[in-house]
Amino acid sequence: MVEDNLRKIYGELPPGVKLVAVSKFHPSSMILSAYQAGQRCFGENRPQEFAAKAIELPDDIEWHFIGHLQTNKLKLVLPYASLVESVDSLHLLEAIEKWGSLNDRVTSILLELHLGAEETKGGFTEDEITAILERASGTSAANSYPHIRFCGLMGMATNTVDEARVEADFMRIREFKERLDGTFPELKDFRELSIGMSNDWKIAVRHGATIVRIGTAIFGPREYR
Repeated sequence: MVEDNLRKIYGELPPGVKLVAVSKFHPSSMILSAYQAGQRCFGENRPQEFAAKAIELPDDIEWHFIGHLQTNKLKLVLPYASLVESVDSLHLLEAIEKWGSLNDRVTSILLELHLGAEETKGGFTEDEITAILERASGTSAANSYPHIRFCGLMGMATNTVDEARVEADFMRIREFKERLDGTFPELKDFRELSIGMSNDWKIAVRHGATIVRIGTAIFGPREYR
């Protein structure tokens, strides 16, 4: 099943768009099935589960952390994450910088933009992201975050069956990303736009997604634990 699902998605995914197979709540055996089918990038959202799988599974897997990350869980995530997609607060950003300074590591991240209608969703406003990038740009001496690599934006559309609303959400984040690119051309790593999940990734691709996060369409319903 996993192999067939991946084959179908690979056949529809445009070149240059990275597929993150969202494996949260699924056992390592299912991740290995996807791995044997050629998938190398996986996403998890619970620190303990993330660390256990990263230690157990093949070393060449590219792990993305995609959930809310508490600052007291950094040691479970940052040693293994190729990309933390879900940096959603200044408090977390500063904790990652401090961890990097203490451990002599640079962490690659995406800044999460709050763009859906749900108030329960986390993330930064557009003004907050702009202010952060102002502090990260310029000369190395003026960079407030020397142990963080800002790689782009992450966002989720409003949870709705209204395709026009989803289109509008993705258009907004794409346009904001384009404005940031024009304002901060010196941030050469700021290339990624992680939008789109199992039910809306095709719309996301039309609006410039470079990363899509697909779980249910690959692994089936989650096994909540």
